[in-house]
Amino acid sequence: MAKTLQIQSLRCGYLGEFELKSIQFEIKDGNIAGIIGPNGSGKTTLLKGITGELPLKEGKILLGGKDLSKMSLRERAQNIAVVTQFTENADLTVEEYVLMGRMPYRSSFQFFESEDDFQLAEKYMKQTHVFHLKNKMMSHLSGGEQQLAAIARALTQEPKLLLLDEPTSHLDITHQLQILNLIQELAAGLKLTVLMVIHDLNLASEYCDYLLMMKEGELYKQGTPTEVLTFQNIEEVYQTVVITQTNPLSKKPAVFLVSNKVLKQHKNE
Repeated sequence: MAKTLQIQSLRCGYLGEFELKSIQFEIKDGNIAGIIGPNGSGKTTLLKGITGELPLKEGKILLGGKDLSKMSLRERAQNIAVVTQFTENADLTVEEYVLMGRMPYRSSFQFFESEDDFQLAEKYMKQTHVFHLKNKMMSHLSGGEQQLAAIARALTQEPKLLLLDEPTSHLDITHQLQILNLIQELAAGLKLTVLMVIHDLNLASEYCDYLLMMKEGELYKQGTPTEVLTFQNIEEVYQTVVITQTNPLSKKPAVFLVSNKVLKQHKNE
């Protein structure tokens, strides 16, 4: 299986402040990798380093074997799509918003979308279940609907790599599962490589094939959810007491929190 994304000895960050140190990992075609860790551990900084928003101080990023630093901005936009946790409430219809994903493919003097552009937008609006909303204004959608429209726009770029920054934040459990089930289907069906920042450890465990656990700008642990989400690793990185057990259906780890009240009662027994 091809290694779509390879990060080699990456170092990046903010001048005189926080920086990532010697980050190294690989993600294969069709896999979903989750970046987990406490606030301030470097999760979003890592995404910004991959997109080029933050310049690399050291290291290399390869996508399909090609060095990202040697790609033009246009080529990067054709290969990498980004979905943030907050979608712009643009004064656009859903269809107009999704069609913006075709901009990296426009020629210099092309001012209007082609028939192929409309067909791709329709395909991915249907796949993300927002086609019935295509004439509705983005600002009139719910948070979950906006996130689905943002994923549809990203898919119209036809990327090799999809980056998501907390795609399920601020959403209820129905929309969280709807979006993560969709991402899982897309990764498998399109052989799309997905890398996402995700806070909920149980969602990360259930939906990710691979996890990158960050601590203070470094990769503390990487591997399958079973390898990463041990109570020892979680307690060391998050400084929080937890219990981990196995989900009887998926066989993946499930994380249970323990309140101070219960801990005190348990110690007194």
